[in-house]
Amino acid sequence: MIKRLAEGDDFCSDDLDSLYTCTTCGICTENCPVGVDPPKYIENARRVLVSSGAMTDKQSDLSENVNFSGNVFGESSPRMAWLSDHSGLPDKADFVYFAGCLASYRYPKIAAKTFNLLRCFGASLLPDEKCCGSPLLRTGFDANILIKSNLKQMADMKAKTVITGCAGCHTTLENSYSKEFEVVSVPEFLAEHINELDLKQLDLTVTYHDPCHLGRRHKIYNEPRKVIEAICKLKEMKSNYNQSRCCGGGGGVRSGYSEISLMMARKRLLDAPLDVDYIVTSCPLCIRNLNDAGGDGKVIDLVELVSMAIQD
Repeated sequence: MIKRLAEGDDFCSDDLDSLYTCTTCGICTENCPVGVDPPKYIENARRVLVSSGAMTDKQSDLSENVNFSGNVFGESSPRMAWLSDHSGLPDKADFVYFAGCLASYRYPKIAAKTFNLLRCFGASLLPDEKCCGSPLLRTGFDANILIKSNLKQMADMKAKTVITGCAGCHTTLENSYSKEFEVVSVPEFLAEHINELDLKQLDLTVTYHDPCHLGRRHKIYNEPRKVIEAICKLKEMKSNYNQSRCCGGGGGVRSGYSEISLMMARKRLLDAPLDVDYIVTSCPLCIRNLNDAGGDGKVIDLVELVSMAIQD
């Protein structure tokens, strides 16, 4: 089908469902014996369809929301409403925290807790952060306007390192932005500074869910586990590291095909050990999808675990 589209043939209605029910999680790439990367071809084919005007209503709404409001939800409220103290934010900083849409608008407590930790190391925020562009890029649209806006702000702030709290943001900033700054995920940053955090041991047992964009895309496996093991006991899921199951939320599947997305999430929850207190992850989309599928609030961000362990 992708070959047919690449050769300029007309698309049919089944092409949309075929291409857009893939979460682009990359587990096929990981296991391909000859190194083929199907998500790359799927995203290219999606761009071909969009450029020819072929898209679902959900895709069209997503594009309009992001381009009109600067966030994936079409929210008009301030993006940094989660920040209680705006005073003292430096307009130049080596470290900049990129919160992302989900943390800013759906998990403001996670955004606030993350920045409270990073602020201790001199981190600041973009004055007018926009969506990183990942939802558009994953579904076949152009994101240059958003990327240019964020890049200009990063350059104006003379940022050397951008710290991402979202796995999807991490991939986009790393792969689709210029290389004028280093991109570091929150788990990597916390692992590097673990001895400076003054953490106490917690009587908890947790498991860790590897987000696809941090794990298979960027091989960030050991850093979140290092942080967890400094705090409490870690029990691994049945499938983990590069074989971790996708939560089902990525690639536009959650918004376009919610039943498929939740079915995948429910299957992922079955991988968790029964006797753990929490399922910890480092991606707000994974948190949302897994909790919606039956996690019932038991799925938390790594930063929330760290916040529990901070010495009073």
